[in-house]
Amino acid sequence: MGLTPERAKQIMFSSPYANTSLAVYGPKSIVVKSASDLGKYKVAAAKGTTQEMAISAANPKANLMRTEDDATAASAYLSGQAQLFATNSIVAIDLAKKNPSKEFDLKFNIRNSPAHMGVKMGEHSLVRWLDSFVFFNTQNTELDKLHLKWLNRKMDPMPAL
Repeated sequence: MGLTPERAKQIMFSSPYANTSLAVYGPKSIVVKSASDLGKYKVAAAKGTTQEMAISAANPKANLMRTEDDATAASAYLSGQAQLFATNSIVAIDLAKKNPSKEFDLKFNIRNSPAHMGVKMGEHSLVRWLDSFVFFNTQNTELDKLHLKWLNRKMDPMPAL
């Protein structure tokens, strides 16, 4: 789960355990380098998500197809109703594997969004245990191996909370 100040009011977060990002994806034939280039292409994004709000703030004239959820946004991109798709890198990697005929070329990163584990507010012992688990498995390279397997890239060093 991505950490945001709003979410941190509701739950506690562990240290990050995976490099993920929110980004815009599409076919290689479309050249888009930032949110300012999004006026002429329809971008599918779930309403109320960090990526939808960030694109709206960066370019109020972006041609956003706001869907009810991520699955509907993915379907809009896969079916051709939208030319681009704003989502988490984990979702894009998974969809690319399941839909090899559809291109998921990275256009630009909206922002880094490392994955954290969320814990009920006040569960300090559990968060400390999770942080220890992340630390240990970073040191013994197990998280890096999982990162390569599932995210197709090495794990970058990530800041601690």
